[in-house]
Amino acid sequence: CSRKRASEKFISTMINFKLWARAFRVPFFTATIIPVAFGSIAAWRDTSAFSWIRFWLTMIGAILIHAGTNTANDYFDHVSGCDEANPNPTPFSGGSRVIQEGLIPAKKILFVSLSCFALGSAIGLYLNYLCGRNVILILGAIGIFLGIFYSAKPFRIGYGSFGELAVGIGFGPLMVMGAYYVQAKTLPMSAFLISIPVGILIALVLYINEFPDYDGDKAVGKRTLVVILGKKNAVLLYHILLASAYFGIITLIVFGLLPLASLIALITLPVALKAFAVSKDNYDKIRELLPANASTIGLHSMIGILLCVGLILDKIF
Repeated sequence: CSRKRASEKFISTMINFKLWARAFRVPFFTATIIPVAFGSIAAWRDTSAFSWIRFWLTMIGAILIHAGTNTANDYFDHVSGCDEANPNPTPFSGGSRVIQEGLIPAKKILFVSLSCFALGSAIGLYLNYLCGRNVILILGAIGIFLGIFYSAKPFRIGYGSFGELAVGIGFGPLMVMGAYYVQAKTLPMSAFLISIPVGILIALVLYINEFPDYDGDKAVGKRTLVVILGKKNAVLLYHILLASAYFGIITLIVFGLLPLASLIALITLPVALKAFAVSKDNYDKIRELLPANASTIGLHSMIGILLCVGLILDKIF
């Protein structure tokens, strides 16, 4: 009998864990892991300074803020009716759907979101105390503002034409520069410049995921770039930004801000070409576009990892 109860408790715990992993959208945590790792490694490459304790505090704090952002987005998109109005949710867009499916109450999602922001902020304040000069305080405050008011009133950044830019800044320069400063305690302009391709790539993840959400977003007055431009014009901007990420990497190498070893990131070009071709032919479809959504997410992770590898190889050799 006790074994049966223990087994039932274990199964219940695992189900609960999977449910909250879905609510937090854990697979998308790569959007945080990549820039934090990249900024930390860049600081080590430039200054030889590296603290594992500060690295893990930065990573955990940033992931908590990311989890708070995702759950806040679910809650406020539920309040606005945006997710309910979306007839075409996909594995990559439309929110986690845990509220819409009655799996977790909306108020509980809000409570957990605020708790994640509070815990992430506490870690950030401690890192700010360790590093001084309030750089982490400023970067963190901007990040939390973008995380909460991406979907929340009165700003609702994601409901206008600056949502993609906000995501690019939050998961690009803010995280790369924050991670860099935590390690190096200095913040050169190069830390911002090398973060730009990472920011473009994560903005592209959001951007391509807005195509399936077009009808739902338009129904509730959500003016994303895809809604403003229309899908036909929007896919052209997607192609331009995709090319600009590679152009940015090459430019940074030419000017010596990234090492020659960073050219390793160009091995991802076949994946980019696949995303280009699929999006060009299927921008007005939903299921057929999904390979482009997946490829864009993969490009962010693969290029981010390869840029980290390039920095490590340059430092070692």
